[in-house]
Amino acid sequence: MGMSAELDLGLERRIGKRSAAVIEKHLGLTTVGGLLNYFPRRYLNRGELTPISDVPLDEEVTLIARVVSSSTRSMRARRGNITDVVISDDDGKSGLRLVGGRDYRGKVPGTLKVSFFNGYRAKAELLQGRRALFSGKVTRFGGSLGLTNPDFLLLDEDPFTQGKDPEQLAAMPIPVYPATAKLTSWSIQKVISTLLETVDLGTLPDPIPGAVSAREKFLPVAEAYRLIHAPQVPADWQHARDRFRYQEALVLQSALARRRAQLAAEEATARRPVADGLLAAFDKQLPFTLTAGQAAVGKTLSEELGQDAPMNRLLQGEVGSGKTIVALRAMLQVVDAGGQAALLAPTEVLAAQHFESIRRTLGSLSRDPMLSGDGLLAGLGGNAVQVTLLTGSMSTGARKQAMLDAASGTAGIVIGTHALLSENVSFYDLGLIVVDEQHRFGVEQRDVLRSKASRPPHLLVMTATPIPRTVAMTVFGDLETSVLNELPVGRAPISTHVVGLAENPGWVSRIWSRSREEVDAGHQVYVVCPRIGTDDDGDFSPGEAEPAAADLDGAARELASVTAVVEHLQQEPSLAGVTLAPLHGRQEPAVKSAAMADFTANRTKLLVSTTVIEVGVDVHNATLMVILDADRFGISQLHQLRGRVGRGGLPGTCLLVTTLEPGHPSRRRLDAVAATTDGFELSQEDLKLRREGDILGASQSGGRSTLKLLRVLEHEDVIARAREDAQDIVGRDPSLVRHPWLAEAIDEYLNPEKEAFLERG
Repeated sequence: MGMSAELDLGLERRIGKRSAAVIEKHLGLTTVGGLLNYFPRRYLNRGELTPISDVPLDEEVTLIARVVSSSTRSMRARRGNITDVVISDDDGKSGLRLVGGRDYRGKVPGTLKVSFFNGYRAKAELLQGRRALFSGKVTRFGGSLGLTNPDFLLLDEDPFTQGKDPEQLAAMPIPVYPATAKLTSWSIQKVISTLLETVDLGTLPDPIPGAVSAREKFLPVAEAYRLIHAPQVPADWQHARDRFRYQEALVLQSALARRRAQLAAEEATARRPVADGLLAAFDKQLPFTLTAGQAAVGKTLSEELGQDAPMNRLLQGEVGSGKTIVALRAMLQVVDAGGQAALLAPTEVLAAQHFESIRRTLGSLSRDPMLSGDGLLAGLGGNAVQVTLLTGSMSTGARKQAMLDAASGTAGIVIGTHALLSENVSFYDLGLIVVDEQHRFGVEQRDVLRSKASRPPHLLVMTATPIPRTVAMTVFGDLETSVLNELPVGRAPISTHVVGLAENPGWVSRIWSRSREEVDAGHQVYVVCPRIGTDDDGDFSPGEAEPAAADLDGAARELASVTAVVEHLQQEPSLAGVTLAPLHGRQEPAVKSAAMADFTANRTKLLVSTTVIEVGVDVHNATLMVILDADRFGISQLHQLRGRVGRGGLPGTCLLVTTLEPGHPSRRRLDAVAATTDGFELSQEDLKLRREGDILGASQSGGRSTLKLLRVLEHEDVIARAREDAQDIVGRDPSLVRHPWLAEAIDEYLNPEKEAFLERG
């Protein structure tokens, strides 16, 4: 019997049309399985109050509090009244209180102001001393936290506690579900209670093999569903959550193990080194010595390229660690062996940068197509290689020629953007795919490129965003991983400073006089803005930009834009005579190329840009970066951006400018970036601070986190155990014929909406 028989049933079959319609409207869930797997986010202990100091700003919260006072007043501007209720985390009894194992003795009780407009029910029911559950969005008014028109539930009238004696009642945890503004946690709980009564849990198969369940002493799947949604004591939900967390890890790791096995079974064309080929000539003319890390990774790639099974490797390294040289050497080995290499870049600016820098690095080994008379297949082997650029904005003639060069084999190395994925693009013999800035691409895009090879090509994906081991195991589990963690000789340290304009408004003029000092010293300056103009959201990487921030009075901030900043700096006295130019994603390709060329050639001294310069841009003379409204960027983006300075042996400086108050949560990111240049340390901090949906890229498609209970930083031991089990299961049963329920769980887990996260990072 298939797993889906009960789980795939429409919700209306089990909870009725009316409730099913509400759940679909507010949660987007339509099946029994979808709602059963909508697990509580956390659990409140009925006998404890929620510390008000832990309540997050600008988030939907559910909390238990005691009513301290209530008053009602008439509104001035219009008819009606406002009921103001003050709630507290103080039980009004002794000075000693334990919450979550912490001693609150001697602490000042936290209070929260709750306002109800025409709140007749609140006025009648929220009387002094009463305990209630409150659910709403925390906002700030006049410097104080508050709730406006929240839903509430009096705990002494809780419908889920009917028939319980006082001792049972005190021990019963309250599940708190991810709620919406229109659907409270307890409304969701009520619907799920109905579902648990009507669904046939006994028919649900268990994806975890019996031997593993026995070893781990897991609850049966039916009991686990009951106890995670309706626990009687805290141990109930803890045991159930442990079971489902491991199940999630096992399904994910089994999917990755199965993919690894499928890839290993494919037959690729071996691209073995050639003793006197292009790679050997390239190594001889290199003006510097490879770092030990570059040499070691290069050796690994060379060996794997020489095998009949396709290489599938992730290369992660700090900004400026020399990944491009390592990738270029791999591409030359493939060209020596008669194949072609394709480099996929996320933006046209970066693709053009790669094209120019690779041709420049190759020097005489780069064949100019205009001077070449070698004809067909000239790019494959020989004493030079043709490097071709293919982007969507090229003229029709140039694009047709690039496509012809790729199809005929004249181009040994093809560099491009998403244009490479076009169905009209083909290759003569695609042997190696290099994907730069892996997190910008989904699995579908990589597979489109793979399909353009006659036999499975070798694959190298690169990222300058350091990835913690747990994330690498979880997200890139089908790839072998190499790390470059040392910087090449000539890289200077970068000092980073948070410039808080809220507490130091006079520092604005100092930012521009500091920029002038760098220009006068013969150096160049980047100024980065979160927006292009006043009517857009900038050039943010997917998932990086935050929702519009608000000042304390609730008014949206006017964020720095390229057009406004250029206009302002042209009138800035301290920058008089300084040549400056804008750069952003909406400019015509020729304008972008000219702006970048002028900055690279030191004709432009100050470049005002969006994040299009985030990766790959390499201007050695740039020493200062000013990031305006820096709180609008994620940690990884800030780390990437500042890596654009200090690249030519000159010390770099990065100023993170913000107008947020010092205590604002978003300033924690800025402090973290200013505190260290260690990308791996920052990546750990990034995962701690960012929402779960962002960690694995789920926010890029607007969905919730792909992971429900698994947290990649907290549960490394669970992931590692599941990985071992998955390797053992797939090793013995590659097609999972003997584990049909696990196979079915994988198919459900990897539906088209979720599949992309596996290799996105």
